[in-house]
Amino acid sequence: MKVILTTNIKKLGKIGDKVSVKPGYARNYLFPNNMALRENKKNNEYYEKIKDEMKKNEEIKLNDAKKLLSEIKKLNIIFNKEADEKDQLYGSISKKEIIDFLENNNLKVKSDDIIIRNQIKSIGEHLIEINPYEGINEEFTVTIQKN
Repeated sequence: MKVILTTNIKKLGKIGDKVSVKPGYARNYLFPNNMALRENKKNNEYYEKIKDEMKKNEEIKLNDAKKLLSEIKKLNIIFNKEADEKDQLYGSISKKEIIDFLENNNLKVKSDDIIIRNQIKSIGEHLIEINPYEGINEEFTVTIQKN
C-alpha cells in the first residue's frame, strides 16, 4: 500500500515521502496515529495544503528532542544493585529500569529511543545511546554500583 508520510518515522522515511508499507501497518498504526495518508489524488492535494504546518510540527519535535538530551546530560544515571564477588549482577539492567529512572526525573523517553549495545550485567560504567529523533543521538554513561 502506498502512503504519504506526515511525520518523520525512524527506519521508514521523512515527511512527504511516498513509501510502500504493508496494509495492516498502515491501517492499524499509521492512519490511527495520523502519521500517514493513503496516496491518492485528493490526499496529494490535501498534503500540499498542510505541508508547512507539518514541517513546523517536526521542528518543534526536533527542538524538544534536543532539549531532552540536554536535560539527560545534566543527570548522573546511577543504579545500586546486588552483585556477587566477581562484580556480576544478579540479572541485568533493562531499558525499562532506565526509562523509570528518567521518568522519576520528569524526562519522558520511549523504549524505541534507547539503544543498549552490550547488556549491562556487571558493576562499573556502561554506555547507552538515546535517540529521541531521527539523526539525533547521544551516548550516556550508566554507572552501576554495588549495594
